[in-house]
Amino acid sequence: MLVLAADQLAKYLALENLPYQEPVEVLGDFLSFYLTRNPGAAFSLGEEVTWIFTIALAAVAVVIGWLAARRVRSRLWAVALGLLLGGVLGNLTDRLFRDPGFGVGHVVDFINTPWMWFFPGMSPAIYNVADIFIVCDMIAIALLVLVGVHMDGTRDHGRKDEDDETLLGAEGDQFASGGTVEGFGDEFPVADPDAGIPAAERGLPPLSEAEQSAVEEEAEREAEEYEAERDAGHDTERPGSGAQI
Repeated sequence: MLVLAADQLAKYLALENLPYQEPVEVLGDFLSFYLTRNPGAAFSLGEEVTWIFTIALAAVAVVIGWLAARRVRSRLWAVALGLLLGGVLGNLTDRLFRDPGFGVGHVVDFINTPWMWFFPGMSPAIYNVADIFIVCDMIAIALLVLVGVHMDGTRDHGRKDEDDETLLGAEGDQFASGGTVEGFGDEFPVADPDAGIPAAERGLPPLSEAEQSAVEEEAEREAEEYEAERDAGHDTERPGSGAQI
């Protein structure tokens, strides 16, 4: 709505204060005002089929509105599409309500940058505020696509090619059947799950919560007795250490 209001206000001021099709210098050859009415598209193309551009602008506005309501969850996309919609509605308003009639109105253009031309022999572009937002936002949308920002707010983080996969797999945690890294035989075996467990206790079911608590209490009691005897100055064997202290 802000873009639409700014565009229509600028066009109103141009119509009220600028002479028709006479250049008004602002910043030398860099910027000037040149009020004109454009029945066609950019560079006055398609002047005889103004109604086609009216339908096209209306279709674009509907598509943007549908995307904003149903697909967009990203703030960046919401801002970009919102500004683009404002520019589209600015020119669509001219097509619908300006002379010579409904649906075939001529767009008011008044900004002229003589240094900006696209093809040799072609006149410099003359445009308006709505055109500025349309072009800039199309560039912004292209950048969002290139950097991988989706309308739903998700982002691409780069895809892994098959050539980038290592012997450990694409995720770095895959092992071949048999317990070793594929291609290295037994050089890198998987860690023994029974390592550190006394041989007599391997394969036994895990302790229940009550049994585990009893073991912890016994360990704490033996540790307290050891600390008490050590403080008293007696040489003693630390519980579970198997060595003389």
